[in-house]
Amino acid sequence: MAGHSGITLGWSFTSDLQFLHMLVLAFGAAGLSAAVAAGYQSIAPTAGWYGPTFTGLSRGTKQLALTYDDGPNEPHTLRLIEVLARHEVKATFFLIGKYVQQKPEIARAVSGAGHVLGNHTFSHPLLTFCSEPRITLEIESCRRALTDAVGEHSDLFRPPFGARRPAVLRIARRLGLEPVMWSVMGYDWNAPPAEQIEKKIRAQVRGGDVILLHDGGHKQMGADRSNTVIATERLITRYKAEGFQFVTIPEMLATVFPQNANKDHAAQIK
Repeated sequence: MAGHSGITLGWSFTSDLQFLHMLVLAFGAAGLSAAVAAGYQSIAPTAGWYGPTFTGLSRGTKQLALTYDDGPNEPHTLRLIEVLARHEVKATFFLIGKYVQQKPEIARAVSGAGHVLGNHTFSHPLLTFCSEPRITLEIESCRRALTDAVGEHSDLFRPPFGARRPAVLRIARRLGLEPVMWSVMGYDWNAPPAEQIEKKIRAQVRGGDVILLHDGGHKQMGADRSNTVIATERLITRYKAEGFQFVTIPEMLATVFPQNANKDHAAQIK
């Protein structure tokens, strides 16, 4: 799962108020404002304080990229790739390493269908609060799981929850990965009705968008993503009829950098 307001850190509402009160006493209003801004920058998908990430193309571009987080997930990842195949659409899947180890055959099915596989860490921690060795371990362990399951795969990386600080992006790039965020979110992690997912996305699409959806759930294998599958089919039908082309993240990047489609795009775009 990536980038949503439902992150739980084990704090109660009372604890949150006490924490904010302490910040005000310690740093005053200016310090609290800075802390809030820093927190926003660490989680907002298009924020750039902590380093550039790829979030899509210029508004109005007639390309859309469907991306899915937290798989592989049984059975919904397989149902999803059936829908994508029916409409001849390729997507980008950011997979969790521990689930790849559990279900390598699903990862192979996704790859075999021509979709792009990206790194979503091994266990989906909140990297903002992880040490640098832990960040490195999470990314490298996911990379090994993907390599063991499918062999060669993309150099794309999406941090869990979209959460990052400078060290997260620095380590990812040192490991040869390109951070990818999103510009449109389906808010589908709590399995709302397909109509609601579709409505949320329609309200945000402007063209050139990277769309975030979920084919799995980071808490456990088997998360219900049936409504995301339904919404995906409806969205493809709608936007194809409006003249949009669905592409993978590497294909989207290649329209901007055709001579060097896999090198340092994010730093040049956002």
